[in-house]
Amino acid sequence: MFAVVDIETTGGTAANGGITEIAILLHDGKQVEGKFTSLVNPQQKIPRYITALTGITDYMLADAPVFADIAPQVYNLLKGRVFVAHNVNFDYSFVLQQLAEAGFNWQAKKLCTVRYARKVVPGRASYSLGNICRDMGIDIENRHRAEGDAAATVQLLEHLMGIDEDGKHLQTFLKGKTPETYLPMHVPAQELEQLPYCAGVYYFKDKQGKIVYVGKAKNLKYRVRSHFANNSSSKRKQDFIRNIFNISYQPCISEIHALVLEEQEIKRLWPLYNRSQKRYSQLFGLYSIEDQRGLTRLLVEKRRKHLSAIASFHQLEAGYSIGRKLMYRFDIDERLLFATGTIPQSLLPEEEAVHNQKMAEAIQCLREELPSLAVYEWGEDETGKPQTIYYSIQKGCYVGMGICAGHELLPYHKVETIITAAADNDYIKAMLFRFATTHPGQVLQQAAASM
Repeated sequence: MFAVVDIETTGGTAANGGITEIAILLHDGKQVEGKFTSLVNPQQKIPRYITALTGITDYMLADAPVFADIAPQVYNLLKGRVFVAHNVNFDYSFVLQQLAEAGFNWQAKKLCTVRYARKVVPGRASYSLGNICRDMGIDIENRHRAEGDAAATVQLLEHLMGIDEDGKHLQTFLKGKTPETYLPMHVPAQELEQLPYCAGVYYFKDKQGKIVYVGKAKNLKYRVRSHFANNSSSKRKQDFIRNIFNISYQPCISEIHALVLEEQEIKRLWPLYNRSQKRYSQLFGLYSIEDQRGLTRLLVEKRRKHLSAIASFHQLEAGYSIGRKLMYRFDIDERLLFATGTIPQSLLPEEEAVHNQKMAEAIQCLREELPSLAVYEWGEDETGKPQTIYYSIQKGCYVGMGICAGHELLPYHKVETIITAAADNDYIKAMLFRFATTHPGQVLQQAAASM
């Protein structure tokens, strides 16, 4: 028992838009047995481009019922039936939202005629309602109006069921939450099915193949599925879903590996839907500057994007603490140490030269004493073969990671030969230093003098 539905709306998302027209054709699997259609006052203005597409105007809807007025009838018509639509998640999200706002607790099994058509008649250039109906010889009367499109969807459904003679594909769709029922319309189900049950990084791509989102997972299949299985009607989520056409992935041997790779990829690609992703960052930097008199001095301030810091800190005071340690160790005049100090009027040129020499030695010493280490993890690849991954920090800077086969450890001096270079990253450094602290047995460290 099917309810074939088509709606016209004021916009693309159920959370912000409203229904302007709804058509429900009741179908018993063989023929239409009932019909309901109505204009709906969305209680908001219709955008001009929507009017241009559908022909529905604000004037036409002025005396139409609001959805709450027809909600009892809609609920009774849909109750106990499979909800069928072309790109079903779009229509379903609007009807679900509107019924909920009217006080009706409703859910239904869904059947998407886009995905059904992909299974039954694969290989078509386009599965839009207009194109697939044209391919099937189905005429659409009153295109982009609810009743006309719903009637065409009924004909398409009947045509597909005729080809799917034993109903094998139809029964698969009706079993419940299969990937076909909740994946975005454009994403092939096999791209979800191919995902392994291992840690990794996944990539969502748009129509042009551009990566629009990067995520990490302990379990790739479960995590990617969760993006779509619990769908939201918010504009942000619906825009996100609508822009996903393909999924690819990179398996990782551990959760740390996935975290590091995700962070590197986000900073490398800067995908559209990762831009609001909050990341831990070192907020302050220690800089060496030359003032107007040519004196080398230290400056502690917020990180500058295009200026390399000698060292980075999450707290401002940490930078001043390092500076004071250098002052005592190299006998630097406290008034000349930081850029905020006041230069004495009696300072002689030869004293300036001595100060600059001390500062050069102090800064060089600090750079050399920044930690250099490699952190490693053991794991397995997708096929179960053992692998070891190394993450390298040189003089306080993250320089990259590398993987080698087996679990035999490399000596420290050979680790750099397998490292794939990456940009320095404060978030990754902080994560690796925490890991080194809690897993001291998984650290290879270069000998270094302490301050």
